[in-house]
Parts: sequence; structure tokens; C-alpha cells
Amino acid sequence: MKHGWDHILEILEKRLNPGLYRVWIKPLSATYEDGLLTLVAPNDFVASWVRDRLLDAVSEAADQVLGGKPRIVVTAQAQRAAAPKAQLVTSTVRSLPARETPALPHGTATPSLLCAQAANAMPGFPWRFSFDDFVVGPGNALAHAASQSVCRSSLGSDKLFLCSGPGLGKTHLLQAIGSQIAEAANVRRIRLRYLTAEEFATRMVVSLKMGEIERFKAEFRESVDLLLLEDIHFLQGKEKIQDELLATLKALQSRGSKVVFTSSFLPHELSGVDSQLASRFGAGFLAVIERPDFETRRRIVEHKAMRLHTVRLPEDVSALMAERITTDIRQLESCLQNLILKAKLLRENISLELAMQVLSNYAVDLSNPDLDRIISAVCRTFHLEPPELASKSRKQGVVMARNTAFFLARKYTDLSLKDIGQRFNRKHSTVIKGITKVERDISKRTPLGRQFERALNLLDI
Repeated sequence: MKHGWDHILEILEKRLNPGLYRVWIKPLSATYEDGLLTLVAPNDFVASWVRDRLLDAVSEAADQVLGGKPRIVVTAQAQRAAAPKAQLVTSTVRSLPARETPALPHGTATPSLLCAQAANAMPGFPWRFSFDDFVVGPGNALAHAASQSVCRSSLGSDKLFLCSGPGLGKTHLLQAIGSQIAEAANVRRIRLRYLTAEEFATRMVVSLKMGEIERFKAEFRESVDLLLLEDIHFLQGKEKIQDELLATLKALQSRGSKVVFTSSFLPHELSGVDSQLASRFGAGFLAVIERPDFETRRRIVEHKAMRLHTVRLPEDVSALMAERITTDIRQLESCLQNLILKAKLLRENISLELAMQVLSNYAVDLSNPDLDRIISAVCRTFHLEPPELASKSRKQGVVMARNTAFFLARKYTDLSLKDIGQRFNRKHSTVIKGITKVERDISKRTPLGRQFERALNLLDI
């Protein structure tokens, strides 16, 4: 059990949103004794957050490593000081160098939400994507060109807004910008910050709790040349966070800094957003990423197979996968990974037959379904009747089914948010919240998110 906590951390890092992991999990240390896993947080606020929101995720990871779910206690460092030492599961998680971590009252420290944890251009951050990994096609060529222009400072606008449905490449392009800027950091000395809107909000809340809001403001308003802000639709309805972001954007514009936003929704589709902030979202260059055509999907499959797995796919296999999965590149990549893994485990060559077996586990897009087919499929999966989706019921199962229907309608149809909402007797703002909920749970790999994924894969559409 010497390295048990290390293994738990590895699992959580893969399952959780990167920002959540860095802010709330990475600062923890742990001991394990007599079936009790004690997590020690740097302060009461972090301990409370982990206790309230992340305990299930930690428990599942511990179950996988320890062979059974232990009792878990989360405590703060000050509370832990007088407690007797238990057997260490691993050493304390490495903290940031003093120059990178803001000093807080009474010796506490707030974990940084900045992806680089560095003063300049985040050269040490493990960027997952680059422009070399991105397969360009008719549906994403404009967004790709605009993103590269940001790196060359030739876009002609201080703001870029990337919009797409889930799994079509907006995060890829945002990280590609960060990766390329980081490579040139020693030459151009660009101060870069990359984080999600949720991380921005969390960082602000932590700063307020710790009495460090002025440091937070200075960090973003005075020390940033390029801000990469992901999933800005998360800020809907959060007035105080919006006010701070608006002030930040004004300060950055006055300094000549640049900002790149991503969202699953166009600026005019957002609700519960301050009019001035919405205006700034829409004032820059807007690039929408469309669903990739067949040829682009086929090239994506072949490119990923060769680059990530050093495997050359038979042409009929790549064509089959591109034909069957049309709307979500993440699902296409997942299918490819499962195909290659299955072939290795069975010690078989990758064949059309093997590909068809793997595809049977996915919700293949034989044809884009209309809303009636989506409703029918959702109801079959969740064992509901169509009127229940449009009812006022707030039962968890009904809400989950309704949100899934919102998500699929947005993904597979060309209906507006208003039209989708009307079918379920809901406002378009409710549709956005439902879709955002599904996206967040899936990306964070929460238990509910995994349940959503299983439901999506089972839908016969």
C-alpha cells in the first residue's frame, strides 16, 4: 500500500476535469490505516469542498486501488496537526515553488487554477493537443485558420470565439494555441493563461474566501497577454462572476491583450448573461466548427490510428467507422481505441468484421434522427412515456432523461434551442442548462456522467 495514494491520484487525474483535479485533489495528502483513508487538505475551505463534492469520486478510485471502499475522512491541516501519525500511503503531493504560490493569511495556501502555474507562457504544461494533431476539413478550416492567426498575431481582432457542438474540436484548437505559444515563449515572452470558465469562477470564490481578491484581480488584469477561456456558457446566471470577467476583459483590452473563448453555444443563444459581457463575447471574430464530412472523418480515424497507436488501418475499416459515427469525434476516437485494444488482446488483425463488432457497442449514426426518434429512443432507454419528458416532474430520472433529449436534439438536429424547448414545454435557457449539465458530467467523468455516457451509447438512433 506504499504507493496506494499515488495510484488513486492517477485514476482521479484521468477521470476529473483538469481544473478540479489541480485545485481540489492535487493539494491533498493522505494516510491509510485500519480501513480508514484520511485526506488532509491545506485549509478548511478545500476540505469542505472535497467533502461535499468529490467524496464519491475519491471513494470509487480508492475502491479500484484498495479492493474495497474504505471509510474516508477529510480534514484540514490545522486540525490534523495534533493527530497521531498513521501509516503513510504516499508522500505529500508536491506543492508549487514559493514564488508561484500566493501566500495567504496564517500560512495557508490556495492551489492555483492556472494551467501553467508559471509566470510566463506555461512551457511546462502538458498540452494534450497541437495543430499537428488537428485534421482540417471544410467544417473546421475557418476555425483552424483563425486559431493559427492568433499565434501569429495576425487575426485582426483582439478576441476569437470558437463555437461547436460537443466533441468537434474547440478544446483541441484552444490547447493548440496554448501549445504553440508555449513553444515560442522563450522568444516572444507572452504571458498566457488557460482555464475553463468554471475554474475562473472557482478561483474567484476561493480568493474571496481567503481575502485575496485584489491579488486575483491583478493576476488576470495586469499579468496576462493572452487569455484562453473555455466553456464560457458555464457563467450563465452567475452575476458576480460575470461582473468580474467583464472588468477583466475591459482591463485586458485596454492593455492590448487578446482573449480566445470557446462555447457550445453562440453568443446570442446564451441567456442569463449581462448584456455588456454578451456584447464582448460577440464582438470578436466568430468561428463555428461544423460537423465533419465523411472524408474528414475518415482522415481523422487514419491519422489518430497512426499517430497515437502506430497502426495503419485497412481502408474499408476506416471508411466503415467514418460512415457509422458522424457527429462526435470523441466517440469516433473511443471506438478506434477499443478496436485497436480488442485486436491486441485477441491477437487478431484489424478487420471489417472486428470493426463491426466494436461498432455494435456504439450509438452509430446510420441516419440523423429527427426529434421524434430521439424522444422515442430516450423514453425506451429510461423507461418513460413521452408526456413525462414534457411534464413538470423534477424527479432525477425524468430530469436526466429530459437533459439527454436536449443534448441529443442539439447534437443530431438543426432545431433551434427555442424549438427544442417548446417541444418539452421549457424555455431555451432551460435547454442550455440541461445540455451544459450533460457536457459537464461527461467531461468530469462523474458517476452521473458515466451513466449519461452509457445511456447515450445504448440509444438506438
